[in-house]
Amino acid sequence: MTRRRRFLSIIAGCAALPLASRSADATVAGADRATSVWKGSAMGALASMTLVHPERAHAQALIGRCVDEIDRLESVFSLYRPDSALVRLNAVGELRDPPLELVELLSIGLALAQRSGGAFDPTMQPLYRLYADHFATPGAAPRGPSPGAIAAARARIGHDAVDLEAGTIRLRRPGMAITLNGIAQGFVTDRVADMLRAEGFTDVLIDLGEARALGHRPDGRPWRAGVTDPRATTRTLFDLALGSDAGLLPALATSAGYGTPFGTDPRVHHLLDPRTGRSANHHALVSVAAPRATLADGLSTALWMLPPARAAALLATYPSTRAWFVDAADQVQVHDGA
Repeated sequence: MTRRRRFLSIIAGCAALPLASRSADATVAGADRATSVWKGSAMGALASMTLVHPERAHAQALIGRCVDEIDRLESVFSLYRPDSALVRLNAVGELRDPPLELVELLSIGLALAQRSGGAFDPTMQPLYRLYADHFATPGAAPRGPSPGAIAAARARIGHDAVDLEAGTIRLRRPGMAITLNGIAQGFVTDRVADMLRAEGFTDVLIDLGEARALGHRPDGRPWRAGVTDPRATTRTLFDLALGSDAGLLPALATSAGYGTPFGTDPRVHHLLDPRTGRSANHHALVSVAAPRATLADGLSTALWMLPPARAAALLATYPSTRAWFVDAADQVQVHDGA
């Protein structure tokens, strides 16, 4: 997964705990319950899990299982592991007997691509690869690849050229390739949340680059997350409560071009519009809260590609969502879905 700067900060009662290793946790007393915290990295981002549960050993065991599941899913979705299912699909344009998770997430991504008019498109990997290769060349033009090179890459993009069946995924255009980096963090976050809920954990905060909350903090208050200014990350633009209480949403995701610039120009970054071949810069930051982290993650990517009016119109088609649009002057506009 692409390593990105973080614009999400967790505001929790146990935020001051020491950093724990990948397989360890720190435990403190929270009211009458123990709080176990894991911190590490996952899918190219700093990551953490906070579990509120009276049985410390059980919490530790579940944390270990969740970390193993994150690693397993990364072996499906990663573009950097040579044996991942996604790398194998991109290498030959076809994958038989694909993992069910790849079929599920690609199906979600293709539906979002259609609904957004191609603002989100999981087939845009040739465009990203073009930019990455361009800026890896000494003396590369700071504006990015030439118009001709961009047109050639865009000819290999098209969500309508993906055949998706339970037994086979096929890319119909030569040179096509899939990336799920704009939605996979949310999907893995949801998978971990579902695992923990199934094991009876009702008070959990998961932050794998995108956030998902269950229940409450040890003191009974809602979990909180803050979104920082992409140009001054010591400053919080806004914060909100996360969870299932009335008026709250459990998942939060953020997209910002400043996260992964390609060169010296901050307006040339990883959030590439597959319809134009250039970095989109309609917003300084877009955050989305939703019932599921998968939707929040993918929708924040799609909304980033659209100017304000069109972004608000797309958001309005998604019930129980909310988005924060931050402009170049750090003014924040909040819009609700249907």
